[in-house]
Amino acid sequence: MNRRDLLTGAATSLCAVGLSPLTAAEPTDWKRLAEDVRAEMAWAWDLYRLHAWGKDEIKPISATTSTFPIKGHHLGLSLIEALDTLWVMGLDSRFAEGIDWVKAEADFNVDGEVSVFETSIRLVGGLLSAHHACGDPVLLTKARDLADRLLPAFDTPTGLPFRFINLKTGAVRDAETNPAEIGTFLPEWGTLSRLTGDPRYAQTAKRAVTALFARRSKIDLLAVRIDARTGQWLDRRATIGSYADSYYEYLWDSWQLLGDAECRHMYQVCTAAILRHQQDRRNNHLWIADVDFETGQIVGTEQDELASFYGGLLAQGGDAHVGAALTESWAALQDRFGVLPEAYDYASGAPTAVTNALRPELADAAFNLWLLDRNPRWREIGRTHFLAMKRWNKAPYGYTDLADVTADPKRQADHCPGYWWSEQMKYYYLLFADTPRFDYRHNYLTTEGNVLLGLRREAARNA
Repeated sequence: MNRRDLLTGAATSLCAVGLSPLTAAEPTDWKRLAEDVRAEMAWAWDLYRLHAWGKDEIKPISATTSTFPIKGHHLGLSLIEALDTLWVMGLDSRFAEGIDWVKAEADFNVDGEVSVFETSIRLVGGLLSAHHACGDPVLLTKARDLADRLLPAFDTPTGLPFRFINLKTGAVRDAETNPAEIGTFLPEWGTLSRLTGDPRYAQTAKRAVTALFARRSKIDLLAVRIDARTGQWLDRRATIGSYADSYYEYLWDSWQLLGDAECRHMYQVCTAAILRHQQDRRNNHLWIADVDFETGQIVGTEQDELASFYGGLLAQGGDAHVGAALTESWAALQDRFGVLPEAYDYASGAPTAVTNALRPELADAAFNLWLLDRNPRWREIGRTHFLAMKRWNKAPYGYTDLADVTADPKRQADHCPGYWWSEQMKYYYLLFADTPRFDYRHNYLTTEGNVLLGLRREAARNA
């Protein structure tokens, strides 16, 4: 079962929620829009090259830099995250200069503490997707070296990892963790095991996923804080937003990419419980409420922007009707504010955090829905997302966060997160371009937007 197998049922479900079926003529010149995305990526990369080369993140207003994930030390985060996006877009000379930097300069033998989760999805994943694009063995070697430095975090009685680790000493910290930071490893680490022949990476990641699933409540829900040493829950709130989101995503993804039927089963169990207990319809819009993980009682109506990815995941997993309705709720919110606020209370109708950290999640959902049925509605949502970003987030030296999406004009911050290079720019381009460099039928993108399946090297060679 893959995205193509869900096509017929998805199209039927989308019509049922009032979306227009696929039509022969579309008013937008999508290829021209794709070229606009490509040009913006090249422009931003050239400014990064000039003002922040090899640094983790550029500040697009001041042309200064910031570090992530190690305080005070750069690992080349944005550069590594951008690589497969550059390749997909055919920005080959820029891709080559980025690869040259990684091979010569990327070094993870650093006496500094990192988030195990963030480092894996961003840097290990970025190196693996760049390796998928060009096949250079040095990239695989560096990905393996970094994963080896993260492995000791999983050495706990439960198999649930500590949140932080020192890349040089292996010292770990913070056992109070969450589903996202426990279960967002298997696609990258399973790929690493496949490419290296070393089963430890996949086995370690899978053990953590199943150990958490085994601790679900009697109604099959997971809370958001747990002790990695004891396996005891530290709160009762179940959510599909931050601290939980990518756990559910990677259950499905591990089936999609690795063919892990046990992960598909865990996804189905968790999703059935979420849809049974957490759906909440208000004013003709569908939301996924936060609930008590043992009773299913609603405990909060605040939504964080990260949760807007979930409609795409639901459609991938076979619940296209619900996924489409949820994505339309977020699209309506986008239409209202222009750019989604970081948090929103659907009961009061008011934003609870007016910032936006240059987030890609709604574009991600639109892309995943479009992969399933090619309905132009999802392209339209992606187009709105891109054009709003161009209007409000563009700064003198790149694209930046927003400090207030409700201000008129919207007020900018001064920070471009590393995921911007890997996620929405890739989603936009793939959504609009129909590029021969990408296999639109058989593919896989990680939670960070890294392509681990579906890049067509022969198309690049023949270009």
